[in-house]
Amino acid sequence: MRAIWKGAVSFGLVNVPVRLYSATENHDVQFRQVHVADGGRIRYKRVCSIDGDEVAYDDIAKGYETEDGEMVVLTDEDFADLPTRSSKEISVEKFVPSDQIDPIYFDKTYYLEPDKSAVKPYVLLRDALEGEDRMAVATVAIRTRMTLAVLRVREGMIVMQTMLWPDEVRDAGAFGDLGADEKATEKEMSMAQVLIDQLADDFEPDDYEDDYALAVKELVRAKVEGGEVRAAPEEEDEGGEVVDLLAALAKSVERAKTRRGESSSATSTDGGSKGSSESGAKGSGAKKTTAKKTTAKKSAAKKAPAKKTAAKTTTSKSTAKKSAPKKKAG
Repeated sequence: MRAIWKGAVSFGLVNVPVRLYSATENHDVQFRQVHVADGGRIRYKRVCSIDGDEVAYDDIAKGYETEDGEMVVLTDEDFADLPTRSSKEISVEKFVPSDQIDPIYFDKTYYLEPDKSAVKPYVLLRDALEGEDRMAVATVAIRTRMTLAVLRVREGMIVMQTMLWPDEVRDAGAFGDLGADEKATEKEMSMAQVLIDQLADDFEPDDYEDDYALAVKELVRAKVEGGEVRAAPEEEDEGGEVVDLLAALAKSVERAKTRRGESSSATSTDGGSKGSSESGAKGSGAKKTTAKKTTAKKSAAKKAPAKKTAAKTTTSKSTAKKSAPKKKAG
């Protein structure tokens, strides 16, 4: 497992070098939007709502919409002047009783693992927190933004949980004074207490399971074993991300040539057009080197059979991760 952050826990004059690992993972079954007729992947384009043109990533900025409906465009230069944090330090501000922090403030959870040279101070902090039944309130900078967090102990490891800011937690008073005029009778209270006593037990997480996710996985497995799978065309497979990129580049080149009054026919001369616009775009995009086109085809060919046996959700998850960076490259 790869650490997502490296730094140190600092309290007083003590520094404990640690590595940060995500403590949770999402087991939801991942789906892709496909064409029901042939199973082809559905692709989305970034299109400007004003001129209808497709927009490249380099031409996309962040926009803030005011209450009046006006749009304020913020560039990278604007964000460069904002306060950021790059410190690799989890700075402990105070130690508070564990029952003082409402769980509603908790956000994401991470495990802290000490460096081999820092096991002793790590154990010292862990045992002190557990022995005093306290949490350490700290500040930490993750991805340049400073956030509030707490350190607590779970199963012999120090856990860091990032926290929401106070203004991110909605006030329960906004829902009014519920039940102010309603009072339960002694008989109703007695019956409620009996019911609670009958259902009283200890919490065991393993007693529960996500029956929906399990059912979906079983459904997919049954369809695979029954042969209900479709082999998508090469250009719609994982290599399709590259094909889409090449097509977008070719389209951009043609538009640029049109604006300059040049002929766009040269765009599709290298790589060979086979009659379809998609093939033409693929050929023009591969103009720099034929080797790239060959590699993409081989990659797609290798990945295509995986669609027939990719019933397990782990395959779809890893595929999504591999595809994402290629999109950003556009």
